[in-house]
Amino acid sequence: MSRAELPSRRTLLAAAVVAAVAGSAATASAAVPTAGATRPAAPGRAAARTVDNRAWTTYPDWRSGSAAGTRAQAGLRPGVVIAEAAGTTDYTDPHTGRTAAWEYATWTSPVHRLAVPSTEAIASWNAHTPEGTWIQVELKGTYSDGTDTPWYVMGRWAAGDGDIRRTSVDDQEDGRSSVWTDTLAVDDAASGLRITAVRLRLTLYRRPGTRLTPTVWRLGVMGSDIPDRFTVPASTPGLAKELLVPRYSQEVHKGQYPEYDNGGEAWCSPTSSQMIIEYWGGRLTQEQLSWVDPAYADPQICHAARHTYDYQYAGCGNWPFNAAYAATFPGLQGVVTRLRSLTDLETLIAAGIPAITSQSFLKEELTGAGYGTSGHLMTVIGFTADGDVIANDPASDDNEAVRRIYQRREWENIWLRTKRYNASGKVVSGTGGVCYLYFPARPTSRQRKALAAVGVR
Repeated sequence: MSRAELPSRRTLLAAAVVAAVAGSAATASAAVPTAGATRPAAPGRAAARTVDNRAWTTYPDWRSGSAAGTRAQAGLRPGVVIAEAAGTTDYTDPHTGRTAAWEYATWTSPVHRLAVPSTEAIASWNAHTPEGTWIQVELKGTYSDGTDTPWYVMGRWAAGDGDIRRTSVDDQEDGRSSVWTDTLAVDDAASGLRITAVRLRLTLYRRPGTRLTPTVWRLGVMGSDIPDRFTVPASTPGLAKELLVPRYSQEVHKGQYPEYDNGGEAWCSPTSSQMIIEYWGGRLTQEQLSWVDPAYADPQICHAARHTYDYQYAGCGNWPFNAAYAATFPGLQGVVTRLRSLTDLETLIAAGIPAITSQSFLKEELTGAGYGTSGHLMTVIGFTADGDVIANDPASDDNEAVRRIYQRREWENIWLRTKRYNASGKVVSGTGGVCYLYFPARPTSRQRKALAAVGVR
């Protein structure tokens, strides 16, 4: 996303409660919970959870769902594939105007009852979509009053852009919840209405008359109920470690391929994704990069922008699309989640797992950044001996300037808060600890323990 102080795509997520807090920021700040809990826990009681993750990844997982033309596939990386077409349908791509026939098959997950009755839900997936195939991911929620949402489309996705244009779907709502690009949100969180259970439905598409199939290895949903807060109390530093993650600047790509969100100035998300992909050994071939102008440095950043671009959102910052892009590299998987604290990030860094975090802030709120932003992604690669955050910030003039050290107190607040004041003094939303995690498809025991500690399996 660009560094400009523009309205956030997620500003409307908090619209129902903004009016109640706009004139009382001091009160809201005084009453905020700790970074790792919904509210301070009473003596002898555990803190309430704020995030619940559920993913389907194993052969028994894929066998547990309802199949119409799909089958579970065993192996080192179990998944779900088309066994035989359940039917044929026409799809008119809204971004090209082309209509084509597609065979399809579906897999529907069992109902997952959320451990955290949630105001928001975000789906993410990892898949292989060879040419001539694509997938659609839908989510249906159950409200706390027992009624259901419609089946909401959370993404139409392919790794390439030759068959369809990957896209989110606008204008999905039922008067009680809405989909904002990649996030399903309850419209009026202050009403107490929550999403208490979810199902996911996969539709796998292929060209008629072929034996092609997508393979979906991971399908997940993250439900969350993050408390409204302008500030979060300071956490205690617990780790001094830095990971050697490649450094890339989005600013190097200003003006390049403006058809993808106006060029590199807005490419913080794919640039951050590519840094971590390469940390894990992911590399693009010369053939894959052959379309990029050879005069451009770091052509893999241009490739990442093109292959994360959401044609409806008209940007490269669709969270699940970035996680899905990472998983197109052999041996990698990716998820979108929320973390509770810098302690969670320290747990991951200790196990060698960097993270991509989403935050928004005014220039004066993050010392040393030199800019303000309504939404920006950067890569956390470690912590200093004083507990300050070491980040690869793609909003830097060149690759050498990407490594930054940001003050712990400032950084944790801009990342974990759900509300903030923009440059005009208006109350807008914050991301509440959103991050992307990319890690090996077969993590080590230490990596598994660290991921489990932050709620990801």
